[in-house]
Amino acid sequence: MDQSRLLITHIFSLALLAGLTALPASAQKNSITLGSTNSTSSHYAVAVAMSKAIKTGMPSANVSVIETGASVDNIRRLVRGEIDLGLVAVDTGIQAINGTGSFEGKAVKDLVSVYTYDVSVLNIAARADTGIANVRDFQGKKFNAGIRGSGAEMLTRETFSLLGIEPNWSPGTVQDAAEGIQNRQVVGYAKYGPGIGIDATLRELLTSTEMRLVGFDQAQQEKVLARIKGIDFTTLPDNFIPGQKSITTPIVPIVYAARLGNMDDQTAYAVAKSIYDNRQILIDTWPHLKNFDFKQQALRSEKLGIPLHPGAKRFWESLK
Repeated sequence: MDQSRLLITHIFSLALLAGLTALPASAQKNSITLGSTNSTSSHYAVAVAMSKAIKTGMPSANVSVIETGASVDNIRRLVRGEIDLGLVAVDTGIQAINGTGSFEGKAVKDLVSVYTYDVSVLNIAARADTGIANVRDFQGKKFNAGIRGSGAEMLTRETFSLLGIEPNWSPGTVQDAAEGIQNRQVVGYAKYGPGIGIDATLRELLTSTEMRLVGFDQAQQEKVLARIKGIDFTTLPDNFIPGQKSITTPIVPIVYAARLGNMDDQTAYAVAKSIYDNRQILIDTWPHLKNFDFKQQALRSEKLGIPLHPGAKRFWESLK
């Protein structure tokens, strides 16, 4: 080989090596899809705010939100690779990891949390004229357990089953439940509310129909807590809804989850950082998040049983 050709070959080799070494060990995703919930839910509105927060922190990324059936549906979509992040109630996520409940024999071992954005109280509501005051009173009555495929539906059905309560189940969407209540075809329904509050659907129902939230007694709480991981109970005070007596109901942390095989550390770190740095966008949509401790709730969800993505954990633990 003559000297000129040898020199050209050497220069080309050096350029190729430099190009390869300049590539990051794991390239950040440039397209991120969030699987949320039904578009009528308050949680969908805050998911849109999350997409804006992530886009603000990752301006080169294309971030989108799609309507889904919430927790169970989102985990199944994560498995199929249809979404990159999905709203998941912690108790549902734990069951997916362990291969129990709706995921019997279909464990999703690499399901991880990227960030926790709220805790959600389970609103189990009934028309006031039914006289229903305890979950046992739903026995035999036509009742909607929540959005099909949602964590609320799964938790409601699971708790009722544990307590030996068998309503006349009336599956359907949130709209179906609201219309059924207004038409007196169903006695009530279940739905996660934002924080310790009531969801937009129940607020809307209250403008035309007298409603009551329905709770669990002490014995029922103890039985549920002994069997279901990832949840707790909270007491809503008298007049939480005007004329409502205090009730005790489940409360669950809500995360946006991913799969280790589908999201690299760099992207998980960037998403967590974007949510935290731009959390005011979320607060503008949900003012109750003003006092939400994003770091502590992320770490708490991990202690409850849904691991943090290593990239996201590196960010959350870096905060003072």
